[in-house]
Amino acid sequence: MIAKQLITTTVFPLKSSDSAENALVIMDEFRVSHLPIVDEPDFLGVISDSDIYALNDLSESIGHHKLSLSRAYVYENQHLFEIIKTFSLQKLTLLPVLDAKNHYLGVITLTDLVQAWSGMAAIANPGGVIVLEINEKDYVLGEIAQIVESNDAKILGMFIHVHPDSTQLELTLKINRMDIGPVLQTFFRYNYSVKESWAHEDAYLENLQDRFDSLMNYLNI
Repeated sequence: MIAKQLITTTVFPLKSSDSAENALVIMDEFRVSHLPIVDEPDFLGVISDSDIYALNDLSESIGHHKLSLSRAYVYENQHLFEIIKTFSLQKLTLLPVLDAKNHYLGVITLTDLVQAWSGMAAIANPGGVIVLEINEKDYVLGEIAQIVESNDAKILGMFIHVHPDSTQLELTLKINRMDIGPVLQTFFRYNYSVKESWAHEDAYLENLQDRFDSLMNYLNI
């Protein structure tokens, strides 16, 4: 999935002639803390609500003020993973998308991003979840997949978390069956360390919500 497939049609950019007060009204309407400023077809930057509150006169157009605008954006052909990285680094509530000529195409909101990620992560599909702790040098994807498939199951999605200052990996597997007992037993037999597992969708969704809340806190949104 790439950026141009995630562009929303509901959030419109500001023009430099728009008043700061109007910008705050639009932010409140769309529940975002940032908006792009575009004087067609040129993208000028991203303004935040904190930038606006720092202005002396909210009735004046934003173009009358000297602003330190963020130039954060992604190009239309950039992959979802690069979009997630930019959101995380810039701590934005939306991200402008530009074409190859640096012309503004639209924005991706944080809600769009989460929905797209959920689809790629096979979250909507029923199944069980297994979290393994593996030493980096012992990580062999082929063996892990073989263990799952030997129990008449398939891996729907997989995430790897690298612990800082450690050689340990945390590998989260989403598989296409709720009855994960046989898969767990095979992992134990091969001396894998199973950190966590969920065989019920409600428990998995509750943990997913906790992790999503942690992501929102990290992004400070």
